[in-house]
Amino acid sequence: MRHPHPPSPERSAELRRRFAEEARSERPDLAALCLLVGAQADGTLDDAGLDAAQMELDLLAGQLPFRPGSPEAWAAAVRDLLGERYGFHGVAADYQRLESSLLHEVLRRRRGLPIMLSVVWLEVARRAGAPVYGVALPGHFVIGFGPETGPGPGSQEGRVLADPFDGGRVLSGNDAEVLVAGATGAGLRASMLEPAAPLDVVARVLNNIRAWAAARPERSDVGLWAIELALLLPAHAARLRYERARLLVQRGEFTTGAGELEAYAEVVAAVDETVAEQVRGEARAARAMLN
Repeated sequence: MRHPHPPSPERSAELRRRFAEEARSERPDLAALCLLVGAQADGTLDDAGLDAAQMELDLLAGQLPFRPGSPEAWAAAVRDLLGERYGFHGVAADYQRLESSLLHEVLRRRRGLPIMLSVVWLEVARRAGAPVYGVALPGHFVIGFGPETGPGPGSQEGRVLADPFDGGRVLSGNDAEVLVAGATGAGLRASMLEPAAPLDVVARVLNNIRAWAAARPERSDVGLWAIELALLLPAHAARLRYERARLLVQRGEFTTGAGELEAYAEVVAAVDETVAEQVRGEARAARAMLN
């Protein structure tokens, strides 16, 4: 990445306010949320840059043929535009780069993680009127064209799956089963093909960023803001509060971290007193670091 500076505290607070407002709106805008995540990572991404990224998605959508027709025709049209003409795709090395999870950088580099390339496909196709939705396969996000419920990929009336990470390759036969087996060793279940809601997509993007930061202790700042944005989503795991508290302690913010550990322990005590006491022990250890 081009080593951008983080946003100022004032800008960060404004971005979080906008993120929370968008996440709680009646119809959350997936592109807007992903771009706000990018602005939290990259202080050079100002409001003009956010608008420019939305405009680029609009311009790409404007280059698709008018209403191609069948799900297969839509999948082919978007693949030809984004995968072939513009070269959007992914490679294994992209998993090691933070910018692979940031929409504005994916638009610039035309490279990214499966889920972020899928966001590009979704937003471009949606703007052009395609029946399109995200599919959160375990370990590998793809997209679907056609009705959101149906007999599955492969028929004119059914759904067609495409893999943006592979340039928009249409998945045929048992391709989806192979992807799931490769990621989890388990079989494909029908529930895995259900459309992914925008907020679920954003939560998964933030999970990816947290995982990237967890492998790089020197980038705990990134892990912290990713957790804090995830906590702004209307539905989130309570355990995120515990993760945030531990990260604060790791960063040397012992008093704040201990206080949050104690608050989390109170929540957990209603269900599991043993776990609650373990968390209280962590809080005591954090406070002892001040001595």
